[in-house]
Amino acid sequence: MKSVNIKLSLAENVKSFVNIVNRYPYDVDLRAGRHVVDAKSILGIFSLDLSKPITMEIYSDSCEDLLSDITPFVA
Repeated sequence: MKSVNIKLSLAENVKSFVNIVNRYPYDVDLRAGRHVVDAKSILGIFSLDLSKPITMEIYSDSCEDLLSDITPFVA
C-alpha cells in the first residue's frame, strides 16, 4: 500500500482526478480525518472537506504509472 497527500481544490480538478483514477484497476481510497471514501466516486469525494490536503491510499505496491498521472494533484 502507498499513501500520497493530494489537493483537490476545484470541481474541475475532482472530475479530472476521478477520470484518471478510474483508468487503473487498483483499489484507491481517500482519507480526510476519520472519513474514508472510494477515490473512484465523484460524489464521495465531494463529501470530504476539500479545503485541506487529503491522503490517497493506493492498495498496490506497483502503482508508479498512477502516481505519475496524478502528479498535478500531489500536495
